[in-house]
Amino acid sequence: MYASLRLTATRASAVDALREENAAVVAQVLGVVGFALLTALGAQVKVFLWEVPVTLQTLAMYGSGLYLGWRNGMLSQLLYLALGLLLPVYAGDTFGPAYLFAAPSAGYLLALPLAAAVVGLLSRNWKSPLGGVLCLLAGSAVLFTIGVTWLHYAAGHATWFESIDKGWLRFVTFDLLKIGLVAVLYAGSRRIRS
Repeated sequence: MYASLRLTATRASAVDALREENAAVVAQVLGVVGFALLTALGAQVKVFLWEVPVTLQTLAMYGSGLYLGWRNGMLSQLLYLALGLLLPVYAGDTFGPAYLFAAPSAGYLLALPLAAAVVGLLSRNWKSPLGGVLCLLAGSAVLFTIGVTWLHYAAGHATWFESIDKGWLRFVTFDLLKIGLVAVLYAGSRRIRS
């Protein structure tokens, strides 16, 4: 039982090689582009509950931090945001600078690179299953803090509780399920030895 409560992994894994700063440039580029495209694909799966939709793009964002590390995870999400300036890859009905900087859900988009970086930074040392979950929860806290703050002002909500309700409380269950799924996939892939 003690081993399952540890934050650090007891052995190296093959997936750690992609996170290393001296990883092959081609592998790093493929990882950044791949996770940017996965984020774009996940954004197309959307269910609107209010101003902010439930999407699968956060699955890719969380994974980018865990698998690519802080720098490349952040770069993959910045690439996703850049793609959305030219192509309809965001979860909303439109794209471009006007959407990225003015939509009620723009705070969540702008938080993606920072959340991926936080997950990647913390997962440098916290590579156990429990450590992975804690890294993802920290990334989620960054995502929702920025997202709810932006939503409050952009949507003109009367109270902070309204913003917290519509921008976080309604999404907690979905986000915890996504965190659980990514944590299980990451823990499983860490079993592949280097």
